[in-house]
Amino acid sequence: MLKFKHLQVLAVKSCLLLSVAMLTSLGLNAAEIITVESSQSSSQTVLGSTVVPFKEITVTAQMPGKITALMGDVGSKFNKDDVLVKIDDAQLLAKRNTLWTQVTSAQAALKNSQAQYQREIVSPRSKDITGMPGMGMPSMMDIYFTRPMYDMMGETNTNYNRYSDLLSSATGVSQAESQVMMVWSQLNELNTKIKDTISIAPFEGIIMAKMVEEGDAVQPGQPLMKYGFVKYLRLKADVPSMLVTSLRKGMTVPVRIGNIRPTEAKITQIYPVADPSRHTVVVKFDLPVGIAASPGMYAEIYLPDSTPGGNSVITIPKTALIEGRSLPTILVADEEKQTSSLRLIRLGSVQGNGNISVVSGLKAGERVINNPPAGASSGWYPGS
Repeated sequence: MLKFKHLQVLAVKSCLLLSVAMLTSLGLNAAEIITVESSQSSSQTVLGSTVVPFKEITVTAQMPGKITALMGDVGSKFNKDDVLVKIDDAQLLAKRNTLWTQVTSAQAALKNSQAQYQREIVSPRSKDITGMPGMGMPSMMDIYFTRPMYDMMGETNTNYNRYSDLLSSATGVSQAESQVMMVWSQLNELNTKIKDTISIAPFEGIIMAKMVEEGDAVQPGQPLMKYGFVKYLRLKADVPSMLVTSLRKGMTVPVRIGNIRPTEAKITQIYPVADPSRHTVVVKFDLPVGIAASPGMYAEIYLPDSTPGGNSVITIPKTALIEGRSLPTILVADEEKQTSSLRLIRLGSVQGNGNISVVSGLKAGERVINNPPAGASSGWYPGS
């Protein structure tokens, strides 16, 4: 009997211990509001970045029409001045034939005007003996008697008539020349439009993405494809402004791309203007020639941390990150209104004791929710 009671006591104690353990476990995992702290970090900050081509452009349509030819698929290589895309130009070619006939007609009119001008110089109309028979007298008498008498009487002015005839002929030549120039200008403009129906590779590279297919109708300005020079590759990263001060053009930093062993990249460009909303600066790093990487791959850059104040960085527990989201996200608590708001952050290196550094997105002293439920969204608050 005593033995049975002893077993009962042991069972009760076991249940109590199990309950305490479960409550303790639940208490540890319960959501709570914590203060963001600043702590000492390692000498490097890890930033995520993306592999980009050395040069990249977006090929756009310059003329409206239907795509008649795409010279390659994604990954196809081209040399400089190779044709990438062709747009239907049948209507433009027909219009060019019409302009050629106008050019021929204008040139013929110019030749006729020039001939009439030369004729006026050599054989003036004002001295034409058949132009004014006058009083039944012979034409020669008309030239030497009638016309000089008319000049003396003020009825006419032979010299001014001569000047007027020359000016009229010269004006005809100028108008014919203007007509020829106008038609040639229209033809040159049309030739430029015909040239714009063909997209030419500006440099050696590959097609990185296609936005259209053969047979699609396009309008001016519509993107056709992305084209890049991938013989040399770069990393492009948004570096927090507090870290940019320690970077200099030409310095090298360690990087890691996917599963490729660590290598080094050279800083080649630091943008002079920071993003006012994110407080970051775009920095480009040149990768070694021949590295086994492709545009779009994820990479990590290890930057020297020279932040004033003893390399202090913002840290939060890993458990403050919301599970189930593709980007690092936390809930910032508003204790006065008992609500919260989602905020994207940029993470740095692991600091130990279950903490991780925050490169941007948080400030020391802000209050965040620790151990939020998976998939939590704005407005969720512990105990609600």
